[in-house]
Amino acid sequence: MSTVAEQPSAIRSYYKGLSEGVFRAITCKVCGGYTFPPTGCCEHCGSWDVTPVELSGDATLLLASHNISPACHPRFEKIAPYVYGHIRLKEGPIVQAIILGVDPTPQALKALFERGPVPVKAETLQMDDLPVLAYRIVG
Repeated sequence: MSTVAEQPSAIRSYYKGLSEGVFRAITCKVCGGYTFPPTGCCEHCGSWDVTPVELSGDATLLLASHNISPACHPRFEKIAPYVYGHIRLKEGPIVQAIILGVDPTPQALKALFERGPVPVKAETLQMDDLPVLAYRIVG
């Protein structure tokens, strides 16, 4: 009986890194674009000529809102209510993620909005199943 060798997986590597506090993406050798979270090919030009990279975790929060109860997925019920936002990574991509350390109230969100874009740092939010990427305001 022959055995099947396990193939490398960008998603498996992403979640393994996330559980260790390492933030992974791929960068394209053709167009230079970053794809995050990582996949098998470049999301910008479609090239398969990509290489894995570690991201800095530094980013800028562009806008934030709060979830509408109930949470968007049952796995997030235990952390609801929460704030999420659009974040521009230092390396370029814009992602959506949970924002830690901000109250999900209209007053807190208004104060955050009035500050304008603010620096954030990536963290791993450990969940019962898979880890989740989150960001915390640092400035």
